[in-house]
Amino acid sequence: MRYDDQGKEINDFVLNKDPFNKSKILIAGKNFGCGSSREHAPWALLDFGITCVISSSYADIFFSNCFKNGILPIILEEEKIKELSEYANRQEEISIDLQEEKIVYGNNELKFEVDPFKKKCLLEGLDDIALSLKKSEKIEKFETNLKNEKPWVFND
Repeated sequence: MRYDDQGKEINDFVLNKDPFNKSKILIAGKNFGCGSSREHAPWALLDFGITCVISSSYADIFFSNCFKNGILPIILEEEKIKELSEYANRQEEISIDLQEEKIVYGNNELKFEVDPFKKKCLLEGLDDIALSLKKSEKIEKFETNLKNEKPWVFND
């Protein structure tokens, strides 16, 4: 949608205009991510620089993959999304405080909720691999015990 058939930027497309082309927050319509191809949609958003998406609802797989790829998907009521969109048109800053679970725009704040575990992962930059590595001692202990108890399982 950002480019024409020849690959040239479409000047009046909102994400091609300043300051929106530098935004880290995407305000979206309902059921965002529906029809996306697994992790490719969050990867494309990250490549653009988006680290937070605000919508009233998401496709389940997309929602889950956002967290796995370091993107915060926030769910708000549609009225609040309309209010944020109108504020965004003023080209003034909107900020996200994940620690406090609030969106700040002008003199206004909107609260949102995030699963505590997913919030921790986002704040600490933990993905599935990093979470597994945090348990490497337990994994090694398990493998050592298994090797001692069932040596036929291993081919050394």
